[in-house]
Amino acid sequence: MSDSHIPLPERLRPRDLTQIIGQEHLLGEHAPLRQMIDQGHLPSIIFWGPPGVGKTTIALLLAQAVDRPFISLSALNTGVKELREIIAEGGDLLTPVVFIDEIHRFNKSQQDALLNAVEKGKITLIGATTENPSFEVNGALLSRCQVYSLNALSAESIQTLLTQALQNDSFLQERHILIEEFDALIQFAAGDARKALNLLDLIASTFEADMENIITNAVVVKVAQQNIARYDKSGEQHYDLVSAFIKSIRGSDPDAALYWMARMLKGGEDPVFIARRMLIAASEDIGNSNPNALLLAGECFRSVQAVGMPECRIILGQCAVYLATSAKSNSTYLAINKAMELADKTSNLPVPLHLRNAPTKLMKEQGYGVDYLYPHNYPEHFVLQEYMPPELKNTKLYESARNKREVEGERLQQRRWQQQQQ
Repeated sequence: MSDSHIPLPERLRPRDLTQIIGQEHLLGEHAPLRQMIDQGHLPSIIFWGPPGVGKTTIALLLAQAVDRPFISLSALNTGVKELREIIAEGGDLLTPVVFIDEIHRFNKSQQDALLNAVEKGKITLIGATTENPSFEVNGALLSRCQVYSLNALSAESIQTLLTQALQNDSFLQERHILIEEFDALIQFAAGDARKALNLLDLIASTFEADMENIITNAVVVKVAQQNIARYDKSGEQHYDLVSAFIKSIRGSDPDAALYWMARMLKGGEDPVFIARRMLIAASEDIGNSNPNALLLAGECFRSVQAVGMPECRIILGQCAVYLATSAKSNSTYLAINKAMELADKTSNLPVPLHLRNAPTKLMKEQGYGVDYLYPHNYPEHFVLQEYMPPELKNTKLYESARNKREVEGERLQQRRWQQQQQ
């Protein structure tokens, strides 16, 4: 009986760590995970990498390699109560390996429940995340785990994966498939093994059995376009929608900003990702024309992490409208970019003596801090003084956007420049 009703990625799921493709830096002969398993040791781990690169499969095979029970959970539908029940059920059995997919979606209380169990050795945690764990995982929990980055599959790895699929899957063998051109398959896969195999499976289902069937780029494009997902969180549309969202905020159009945000949320986008993008926009596109925008965006980011969907859509919507209707300025964004470029070119310039710190007598004798003018000792808390290295005297990086808020804060800067020109 054919097992073609089972998705191809599941039919071909590796049964051994040696069958994993594209993660040799972790699983090769002298790689870290291989050495740990050879020693019978498995610590708590966070796997960080894009979708479809083997995070779940590797976690399962690691547990099997050390002969430990494996419990798979999803952060989307596991609460604190269920977590505590699972931890308690471990009892005196072998320490279970608890795998949590999308661990970045766990809130603080859920991560705290894990922390105690990991700390006391009740479980070995393996978390998987597509987001940077430095931002998304509780620092205390992160410090008790080893973090390993998994790579998107290269074009060569995708080609190897598809070739092995044709050789090892009975359903594909019945279709006598020859892949004449790999380019389109590799492009649509975008480094994702699951996506590559699902597309191959879909194309194979359009072929007749017991006939020679050839896959070309044209065949792939036709099938893929007929069955393209409405919203792919890791694909091109993901970037197109967030681009439209940010540009609508920048363009002061709250209606468009809300629309593109709703499209992302309906497609299953992580609300924390949206909040993070608004945090950036609040500084890049609004800046000092309205400093409160950054404060609101920061509170939005924290609130979204605490509340989660569906209620956090309200908070996201409020922030998006505020940013879109706020005054705009990219003056500080342009200034820091100029400063970074200048720093690259002049990193060898010493700090002028009068600006240096002088914590010791010897440093003072060497002239550190001498001739520094303390602005608060002068009228209006301002005194003309050079703060740049002599080689960069009169260098101007910040240009006001001339809006009301920035003009008010520019008065002393103009006064300094006027005095320098005299």
